[in-house]
Parts: sequence; structure tokens; C-alpha cells
Amino acid sequence: MISYLIIISVSFFTAGMTLYSGFGLGTLLMPVFALFFPIETAVAATAVVHGANNIFKISVVGKHADWSLVTRFGIPALLAAVAGASALGYMSRFEPIFSWELRSIPAEITPVKLAMGILIFNFSLFELLPYLRKIKFDKKFLLPGGLLSGFFGGFSGHQGALRSAFLVKVGISTQAFVGTSAMIGFMVDMARLATYAMVFVAAGNISPIAASEWPLIFAAVAGAFAGVFTAKKYLHKITMKTVQTLAGILLLLIAAGLGTGLI
Repeated sequence: MISYLIIISVSFFTAGMTLYSGFGLGTLLMPVFALFFPIETAVAATAVVHGANNIFKISVVGKHADWSLVTRFGIPALLAAVAGASALGYMSRFEPIFSWELRSIPAEITPVKLAMGILIFNFSLFELLPYLRKIKFDKKFLLPGGLLSGFFGGFSGHQGALRSAFLVKVGISTQAFVGTSAMIGFMVDMARLATYAMVFVAAGNISPIAASEWPLIFAAVAGAFAGVFTAKKYLHKITMKTVQTLAGILLLLIAAGLGTGLI
């Protein structure tokens, strides 16, 4: 029973929070699933909740999406996600730079994690430091931003952090940011999950999720839906300054997690 309480609570709060920030559900939920499932099952369970939550977010806030941004940022991101997912197998051969443990929790610092952690750390400064917060990205950067976000989305699932770092700087309203981020996130998720599935089937693997584990996953999905629905009620009261601050803090935490190998 305690497992359901923890999973539902974490899903509820993180899904509600990430409706505003545009990212973070998978990053925050996966370690919690790992408390109750083997790591490979935790990864698969997180993907199920993340995908279902993106579909629900589109039904709730998708109407606010800025379709020029969806096209100019989302399509390059979708294409790059396929490349990133395909590159995952090749890059997995790279040896970690350093390995350590935090209270029996293994951590590995790889070249990709370290590089991405440094990149995301720099983006976090643009949201947290007042004189950098005022800077806006020209829309000419949408193409490279989409490619970068999509590639890492396919490669490691961290597409949301980079996507939000770009979109929060192009001068759109809070509702347009939330709707656009949800739409692009869904597109990238579908691309990377389809690629993963093809690789999975080609390898002749069976499902990593046992029948007895699905009830806890469904509970997490329900918790995430409730979190999004609740957060939607307060969307009109949230300012872009609040979104920038929340995004900056989450970016900083994710950069720290990647740089230290804990995520």
C-alpha cells in the first residue's frame, strides 16, 4: 500500500509542476519507480507514464500551442529524436569517465552525461540570473534548438530540459508555452518510443514489465492525470517569470544530476 501512496503522490506533484516547466516528469519519477522495480522495469514504467501524460496534456492544453513554433522547432526535433534513439546503442559502448556510489546507489559519469550537464547548467543561468533572463532568442535559433533538443530526447530522454530552455526565450505567453511544449514533447516521445520498439523487437526481447507490475503503473498514470488537471486550473494565474524561475531551478537540478552521474 505504501508503494501506491508514494508513486501516486510523486506522479501528482511532478506532473502538475512540469505542466508549467515543460519537463521533469520522467527525470523525477524514474528514481521513485526504481525503489520498487528493477532498473530496466523502472525505465519502461516511466516511459509508459510519460507517454500517457503527454497525450493527456495535449487534450488539456494543446489548443494553446503556437503552431509556427511546433513546425519550426517540433519537426526538426522529431527527426533528430530518431537519430538520437538510433545512436543510443552505439554510444552505450563508451566507457564511463568515473563511477561511484551514494548510499549503495550506483552513479556513472559518462562523456555524454557530462557534456549535457554542462550545457543544461549554462541554460539554467539564463533563467535564474536577472540580467540574462531578459535576453530573448531570435527565432532563427529554433532549427538548431529543435535538432539539439530532439537528439538528446531520443538519446537519453532529456528533451524537455533543452526544449524549455529555448522556448521560454522566444517571447510567448504562458499558455502558448505550455501548449507548444506539450505538443512538441508528444511528437518527440512518439518518435523515440517507436524507434526503441523497433530496436526492442529486432533484438527478440520480451516485455520488461510483468503483469503484476501494471497496477502500480496505472496508479502512477492516474496520479499524473490528476496533477495535470489540477495545475490546469491555475494556469491563467502563472506568469512567464514564474515559469522561468521554475524551469531554471529544475534545469540546475538536472544539470547537477547528469554531471554527477546520478541520473
